[in-house]
Amino acid sequence: MNALAGKSVLVTGAARGIGAAIAEAVVDEAGAVALVDFDPAGADTAARLGDRAHFFPCDVRSLEDVERAVAEAELALGGLDGLVNNAGINAYFDAVAMTEEDWDTVFAVDLKAAWMLAKAMLPGLIERRGAIVNISSIQAQLTIEGFFPYAAAKAGLEGLTRSLALDYAPRGVRVNAVAPGYTDTRLVREWLDLQPDPQAALDSVLAKIPMRRIATPREIGNVVVFLLSEQASAITGATIAVDCGLGVRYAS
Repeated sequence: MNALAGKSVLVTGAARGIGAAIAEAVVDEAGAVALVDFDPAGADTAARLGDRAHFFPCDVRSLEDVERAVAEAELALGGLDGLVNNAGINAYFDAVAMTEEDWDTVFAVDLKAAWMLAKAMLPGLIERRGAIVNISSIQAQLTIEGFFPYAAAKAGLEGLTRSLALDYAPRGVRVNAVAPGYTDTRLVREWLDLQPDPQAALDSVLAKIPMRRIATPREIGNVVVFLLSEQASAITGATIAVDCGLGVRYAS
């Protein structure tokens, strides 16, 4: 239970859901965590996690804000050993009806922010031989109707993961991705609420998942902690699906 002892990790989108569960997992493995989020509820999450958790308000769409939050976190935690790019938004657009502003907003949060956080943190991660974990989605490889352009953004995030892994492996930084499937979060519940019959939609989803359930946020967090830790010291450029088997099933 000490996989991250002496390590400090910055997690974006950490106020709620998967991000909060990742932050909790870091603390449970004896690490310190910087919770970065636009949502002020991040302060409550940090308080719940104790004195090794610190909240830094930040709009990840702004490079200036990102650089400020990273500098403040490095100062407060004495440096950073890991980055988890978890901040993201779902998108339910029609390609024709979607506006340019809508497109830019989705990609700013789901893809561009990951580059900006990496840009701000890589000098320190190189010095400390740290690690990056990007939270992708199985929709980077498999998608469903009505999720445009979320799948495109997540596919880009996996491409960014591979490129950073290749470029920075010689400098001691590992970069991987975790691809959740359906997970018990507010975003999934919001998607279900948009369906004509939410319970029927959930039943349909569960019938297609080999394990007949969806993952919990903490199950995502546990895999992230593994990838951040020395237990994954030979893994870089990988994307690990945490989807209860959904991605291996042929459509029927």
